[in-house]
Amino acid sequence: MSERVKILVADDEEIMRDVLHDLLAGENYIVDLAQAGSQALAMIRDNTYDVMLLDLLMPDMDGLEVLQKLQDLEDKPAVIVLTAFATLEKAVKATKLGAFDFIAKPFKNDEILLAVRNALEQRRLRVENLFLKRSLHARYSFKNIIGKGAAMQQVFQLISQVAPSRSTVLIHGESGTGKELAAKAIHASSPRSDAPFMTINCGNIPSELLESELFGHVRGAFTGAASSKKGLFEAADGGSLFLDEVATLSMEMQAKLLRVIQEREFRRLGGLENIKVDVRIIAATNRDLQEAVRQGAFRDDLFYRINVIAIKLPPLRERTEDIPLLVDHFIKKYSAENNKDTPAIEPSAMKALMDYDWPGNVRELENVVERAIVLSTGKPVAVDLFPKNLTAGFSPGAPACMSAEPLPLKERVSGYEKSLILAALETTRWNQKKAAELLLVNTTTLSEKLKRLRIRER
Repeated sequence: MSERVKILVADDEEIMRDVLHDLLAGENYIVDLAQAGSQALAMIRDNTYDVMLLDLLMPDMDGLEVLQKLQDLEDKPAVIVLTAFATLEKAVKATKLGAFDFIAKPFKNDEILLAVRNALEQRRLRVENLFLKRSLHARYSFKNIIGKGAAMQQVFQLISQVAPSRSTVLIHGESGTGKELAAKAIHASSPRSDAPFMTINCGNIPSELLESELFGHVRGAFTGAASSKKGLFEAADGGSLFLDEVATLSMEMQAKLLRVIQEREFRRLGGLENIKVDVRIIAATNRDLQEAVRQGAFRDDLFYRINVIAIKLPPLRERTEDIPLLVDHFIKKYSAENNKDTPAIEPSAMKALMDYDWPGNVRELENVVERAIVLSTGKPVAVDLFPKNLTAGFSPGAPACMSAEPLPLKERVSGYEKSLILAALETTRWNQKKAAELLLVNTTTLSEKLKRLRIRER
């Protein structure tokens, strides 16, 4: 461990506290002492301990009561219970309340040291699992999918409504809109979040191999099947399976998928045994499945099975108000990954991003920002860091699209001025001082322009 282990000894006998202190300190552990249960609880609330040695019989609060109160703490130590009056009943109670080990007095020194080492390993695994779970939720929770516009707010609301259910979900959206991220958000917000989330792109795997990937196979099922193998349905049991590009499934595979959804069972390729599973299906497509049904390319009964709840992800060109937020997120992400200071972005560069049509959606925007950060030299991100196809025809001195309707020059200038100010404010998260610095004006001038142009933070 990079830091020394901290151990708390809670025992009402002074001689026992001294013995344990000397033993554990001799192993280079940091040892604190408590002579009562209430004192031990207070110390745990104020400090982080890796292991606690807890006497079962103490005058003000016995060890079982201390264990009970520890249940409410998330970052609690691994507890080793000590007692001179060991009974099976008390050992069972202590274990049910979360005690890692139970040692009877008098004990051998080696017995204590071994129990402490094992408890430290158990705590390490528990902390790692907690960290991984938090990371999963932080990354994929729908509250962290970026978007403040009305279209994305409707998506967030729908995800929050459908996540607790076990219903099949079909996610529609163009390539790059974040369909897999939405699927992971549904899983992470559901009661299945602790179970596996498996994913497969049905369009990237040849049809003859897809059946084995989904359902597994038994030994000898085909040439090269030297051993049996579980498929994704078995691996996802209790959790969720994300089927991307579901429209590419062959008619034969569609029939087999329909059976699994209806019967909640399947057979491995070449096997005879029916295997029961509890898997939530989340499918996604960038094609119009209803049109595919009309053309006879997709089974109507399967369509109705997977289209129980439909979620449509809007393309980026239909939610341009989210672009500044996404840009800010990607700038911070790739600055950190490349060990660079986080740069600002020039208003003209933000306008170029706002004016672009984004056929590759959020995925393309992320790639553009990553490229700009990698090529940047510490200065604010400028238009010249963007790919040529993005900046073709863009002029920072005039609107990218000129209305054909007659409009006084003064109004055109005011409109363009407003768009630049809004871009600067979005880039700086509506910090007027930083926005003024980006625009090379003083804060008083910017404040007056905000009033004149009637710009208010939404």
